[in-house]
Amino acid sequence: MDEIIRKYDPISLDEMSGIKLMNRTDTKFVTTVDRLRLLLVLAQHDYRAQEIDGKRIASYYTAYFDTPDNNMYIVHQNGHAGRQKLRIRSYVDSHLNFLEVKTKNNHGRTKKKRVDMVGFDPSHPDHGIRFLRQDEQHVSYDEFLRKHLRYDPTILTEHLENHFHRITLVNKAKTERLTIDTDLGFHNLKTGRDVDLTGLAIIELKRDGLQPSPILGMLRDLRIKTSGFSKYCMGSALTNPALKRNNFKERLRMIERMLASVR
Repeated sequence: MDEIIRKYDPISLDEMSGIKLMNRTDTKFVTTVDRLRLLLVLAQHDYRAQEIDGKRIASYYTAYFDTPDNNMYIVHQNGHAGRQKLRIRSYVDSHLNFLEVKTKNNHGRTKKKRVDMVGFDPSHPDHGIRFLRQDEQHVSYDEFLRKHLRYDPTILTEHLENHFHRITLVNKAKTERLTIDTDLGFHNLKTGRDVDLTGLAIIELKRDGLQPSPILGMLRDLRIKTSGFSKYCMGSALTNPALKRNNFKERLRMIERMLASVR
């Protein structure tokens, strides 16, 4: 994969920060890594690859929180609008860690609020984090969460963690970003179960309104179809058999078929 990405023109993090997608729409696709390689070859003249300290494939770590009765998962599974997620997102190579609240409103728009997660180490993550007002730092977390989260932060605990690698592409017109996640693995902190999705790729197209997108035609030509994929929900459904999953069954079967084709 790295060999293909090296053929792309680079774009720096500073240049990336200047790309503001104010009327953003997000579309997800799930495919195999083999088909992704074909897509990346087709796209190399229309996109630039984000490069940080010489790296174009970045490592990520995420820890997701939920209520004792898995309410954040259940609300999503039941298809309710206005749902929220709470996570710690670590940009491993950059040594940046954030506590993030993601809110999807009734119009399908996702808003993200975040603060620095001081002292968090994704290589040795603390699985016992509780958002109690126990010291000065946790008071600031409590204030942040009570402002942006509709759940009582004191009852939340970590339920799921994942790790993956990400490629970020930007089209030459700078009207869209494309994130491509591979080597995705989950560990459920409640059941102890692990799931490895190596061989699959999760693609997310983030573009400015309905601007023309070079990648959409390439995706159609390769028969890569749109598919919702919440890492928290899919990871939870795959690692916790006690959870309700009726509305995810079709996507779970699709994942099983794709994994079977690459193993």
